[in-house]
Amino acid sequence: MRLIDLSSPIDARFWEPDPVLHTAMSPAEGARHMSEELRAHMGIEFDVDALPGGEFLNNDTLSLTVHTGTHVDAPAHYGSTASYGTPRTIEAMPLEWFFAPGVVLDLTSFGTGAAGPTVIEKELARIGYTPSPGDIVLLNTGAAARVGTPAYFTDFTGLDGPATRLLLDMGVKVIGTDAFSLDAPFPHIIRTYHETGDTSVLWPAHFLGRQREYCQIERLANLDALPEPFGFQVVCFPVKIAGAGAGWARAVAVLND
Repeated sequence: MRLIDLSSPIDARFWEPDPVLHTAMSPAEGARHMSEELRAHMGIEFDVDALPGGEFLNNDTLSLTVHTGTHVDAPAHYGSTASYGTPRTIEAMPLEWFFAPGVVLDLTSFGTGAAGPTVIEKELARIGYTPSPGDIVLLNTGAAARVGTPAYFTDFTGLDGPATRLLLDMGVKVIGTDAFSLDAPFPHIIRTYHETGDTSVLWPAHFLGRQREYCQIERLANLDALPEPFGFQVVCFPVKIAGAGAGWARAVAVLND
C-alpha cells in the first residue's frame, strides 16, 4: 500500500483573503499557562520549576475559516434551504462518502473559466473511465502550483452547472478540485454576469447543491503525483465541527501497488 498526500497546508505565511492568525505557545509558556489554569479553575498551586527545564507542553491557537486549506463543503454551505429537505452540516454527512474509489480528470489545458460537460465527457473518454455511483471525482486544474499567492484565487478552472450535473447524474456524491473553488473564479463569474445578464453563471456548481445533495473538496494538492487516473481510493474525512458548513480534511490517495 502507498499513500499520496492530496492536501494543501494551512499556513499563516500564505496570502489569503481571510488571513490565518497563528499564535504559538512555547513549552515554557505552556508550563506557566498550565499552572495559571490549575490555580484559576481547580484551586491547585503548582510550581513550574518542578518540571524538567521548566517546560510543559506547547500549544497553538489559530483563527481561520473552515474554507482555509483543504476542506470538504457540506450541503449547508450552499444555502439555508434545499429542494430535498434541510441541508446537512458537515458532522452529519455519511463517512462512506469520504472513503471511496477515485478518478482524477486532467483539466490543466482549459485555462481560467468554467468548463462545460463536453470537457468532462472528452476527458472521461480519453482515460477510458465512467464514474460509478459513489466514486470521488478529482479535478486537476493546475491551480495547486499557485497556492499561497493572490493568483490562486483568480486563475483557475471551475465547472459550470451542466458539467456539475453530469457528474452528479452518474451518482457521484463528492467532487474535488485543486482550485480555490469548484466554480470559476469570482472575477470571471462577475464579469460574465455583467456582460450577459445571465444569472445562471452565478456560482452554478455551488447553487446546484440546493437541488442535489453532494459535497465538494476544495483546495486539494499533488493531484499530478497520482500515477494513473483511476485505480486508487480517496480518503478525505472532514473534521467533525458541529453545525458547520465545512470541515478541514487531510485528503489522501491510497494505492495498492
